[in-house]
Amino acid sequence: MPVDLRELAAIFLGGIAGALARAGVLEALPVHPGAWPWATFLVNVAGAALLAALMTWAHERASTVPEHLPPLVGTGFCGALTTFSAMQLEVLRLLDGGDVALAALYALGSVAAGLAAVTLTSGAVRRLEVRA
Repeated sequence: MPVDLRELAAIFLGGIAGALARAGVLEALPVHPGAWPWATFLVNVAGAALLAALMTWAHERASTVPEHLPPLVGTGFCGALTTFSAMQLEVLRLLDGGDVALAALYALGSVAAGLAAVTLTSGAVRRLEVRA
């Protein structure tokens, strides 16, 4: 199977933008020991919402979606923006600090908020597509 250099470039450029966005949010909202890790929580929920919007829209308008938009935004940007590994590390840090309740709330809250973001965003895009 030949490599599509345009698709790889789209993923690469989206990845740069997503990583820079995540770094900017982390810079603006640094993590403090024993506190809710807002930066990772927000980028993960926002990334889930954006990915849901993109994929729902792409599904609804399959014939009109630019070919390299899903790899650019989905794989590249959202892939670099969101970070499950950082969430796991933050849960472990909270546990190591003795904050068991906060660690559990953060882990469960992150998953619940991500699922809610996907459900709400996907539904909103579908409603907008019906009107269009």
